[in-house]
Amino acid sequence: MLRWTCCLCTVGQVVHTLPQGQSVRGVTSLGNEIFLLRRKGRNGGRDEVEVYDVITYRLQRCLTVPNAHSVADMTSCEHYHCLYIADDVVECVHRLDVKGAATEWPVNAVPAGISVNAAHNVIVTCYIVRKIKEFSSHGDLLRELTLPGDVIHPWHTIQSRSGRFIVCHGYYRQINRVCMISANGRHNVLSHGGHQGPHICQYNVPRHLAVDGDNECIYVADTGNRRVTLLSPTLSYIRQVVSSDKLKGLPRRLYLDVQRRRLYVTDDQLMAGSVVVFSV
Repeated sequence: MLRWTCCLCTVGQVVHTLPQGQSVRGVTSLGNEIFLLRRKGRNGGRDEVEVYDVITYRLQRCLTVPNAHSVADMTSCEHYHCLYIADDVVECVHRLDVKGAATEWPVNAVPAGISVNAAHNVIVTCYIVRKIKEFSSHGDLLRELTLPGDVIHPWHTIQSRSGRFIVCHGYYRQINRVCMISANGRHNVLSHGGHQGPHICQYNVPRHLAVDGDNECIYVADTGNRRVTLLSPTLSYIRQVVSSDKLKGLPRRLYLDVQRRRLYVTDDQLMAGSVVVFSV
């Protein structure tokens, strides 16, 4: 029996909803804390990272993101114990440790999504130029890959243990898919999706991904269809994990806490947003 068949019983049940406020641009965790990135710059304030206790969900403190202009995504690294925040106006990555010390480095392209791979390097998805850029924790550019020509408008990338890249891509009236790309970035090995639509094997702007480190199943934030879909490691459809009736707005970003089996889904409504926590 394949390892991922255990995911067939996965059903997302709501266990908590973090407070509503300004639009949420990222969510992750480190240790016993949840980090929630809010977009506040448009109102004249600095973008903030709200820090919550992972058990009680109580707000502990807030961290500011110096020099941030328009935050696009956030991820974390347990190895270096820091946060990485993509800025799509300055075209940079902000590195923020849990005590608030911050540095930044240029991406030289508009970043859409950000993740950390098994080597503790930062994977930045640049949707306009259709590239994946890999950086060290301190901003050294390690490599730059151009995605295949049929991968249009890539949003987010995660790298599997095999070295291949899982990329979600597409926009309105385009091909909307989740693709598995070869480790050299040249070939589309597998894909799930196609023409934009509402059916179970279709997407309407697949915006963000989360991977289950235990079995490498993949969670997909299907933003326009207002749901989260679960795929096998070979991109076969398993089930819908989060349905539209569990959300008030649009799911644009995900984070999976594998240890605690909690899936954090951002729930955006116009200029407001919250995070819904599901048990999986």
